[in-house]
Amino acid sequence: MLSLFEIAALLLVLSAILSWINRAYIKLPHTIGLLVMALVASFLLLLSEAIFPQLSMTDTLQSALGQIDFNETLMKGMLGFLLFAGALHVDFSKLRSAKLEIGSMATFGVILSTFIVGTGFYYLAHLFGVDLPYIWALVFGSLISPTDPVAVLSILKTVKMPKSLETKIAGESLFNDGVGVVVFTILLAIAVGSTGNTDAVHAAIGIWDIIELFIVDALGGAALGLLAGWIGYRMMRRIDEHAIEVLISLALVAGTYALAQRINILGHHLSGPIAVVVAGLMIGNKGAAFAMSEHTKTALFGFWEMVDEILNSVLFLLIGLEILVLGLAPKFAIITLIAIPLVLLARLCAVYVPMKIIGSFKDFAKGAVPVLTWGGVRGGISVALALALPDNEYKPLILTATYGIVIFSIIVQGLTVKTVVRRNVDPTLL
Repeated sequence: MLSLFEIAALLLVLSAILSWINRAYIKLPHTIGLLVMALVASFLLLLSEAIFPQLSMTDTLQSALGQIDFNETLMKGMLGFLLFAGALHVDFSKLRSAKLEIGSMATFGVILSTFIVGTGFYYLAHLFGVDLPYIWALVFGSLISPTDPVAVLSILKTVKMPKSLETKIAGESLFNDGVGVVVFTILLAIAVGSTGNTDAVHAAIGIWDIIELFIVDALGGAALGLLAGWIGYRMMRRIDEHAIEVLISLALVAGTYALAQRINILGHHLSGPIAVVVAGLMIGNKGAAFAMSEHTKTALFGFWEMVDEILNSVLFLLIGLEILVLGLAPKFAIITLIAIPLVLLARLCAVYVPMKIIGSFKDFAKGAVPVLTWGGVRGGISVALALALPDNEYKPLILTATYGIVIFSIIVQGLTVKTVVRRNVDPTLL
């Protein structure tokens, strides 16, 4: 049994070594390169274990990974810091000018995608002889529909595109995971209740319960983030000491995220992700403009860039290595492969339909729809939600499909989004 320090040391050493190999020889985008090499290493270890079982080469790594709760590590540990680091760099004025597009894609788009993916996945599963209930297919749709802000923001660093498009993709990804988690929570409660599990939340969830959950979770989280961000801003404005202001920003993230999980209103918690995004926008815009000297701004933004880089490295390494302990079901590989274009179709609808309804195509650069569609990358949040599902006969299919789609999304979409931008966007806008 490895200690927590030994596990952290192992992950940091692996991240550093693989990052160096990628930078020196392979030269893929940093996080994608880490994921690819971790996947290759995982498959080689599994292959060596199958050929030479007496070597037990994977025991130490599997032991370490088995001690890591991926859902807890990401959703209640790393995510708040990664979202804050991403939100710091988003221009709020551009975000506000695109609020209709971002808001519609992050709410209506996620819900529409959930039902398109869920319905298609239901019929796909039955086509291959898997008796998957419709409500569990919708649960899968809800966890795979939101774009992952960590993956999206990481890939955007490597792609040059018009600022308006970059703002829409980044803004949507920062907010739609909070909405996606709410939709996932509602559908999972109904699904678990429908199986007769008396220990879980019962299935009698009405429309007012859903509205109440959205208001408390999303709007409550935003209000908490605004208040916490304002307090952090006022504290920073009173002093000019970069070390203390960096410490304030760290406390702001950790405290706000923890408080959101503790506050209970009408039986619901506030959205920690939305809270830290709003706080990050406040510090990155108003704080940077009015509460920091140039020296402090350089130090604080540099610190959070480093935090973002380190946590991203560890996260993408973990996604690649998790295949050693996930217990994926190879028999569901064909369903997973067919689900990939299904998810892309749902993403296209989630972009096109809201834009058509609000009539904002005139505000879009040419080629925006294909770029927004292909740039909607899935990542660790989807895997974390799939791992959070209760153990039942449907989890292996959902987990296998989720992991396969996430790997495809990060590697294939991540490596080709630059080509999609080049082919669809007016080069004078780049």
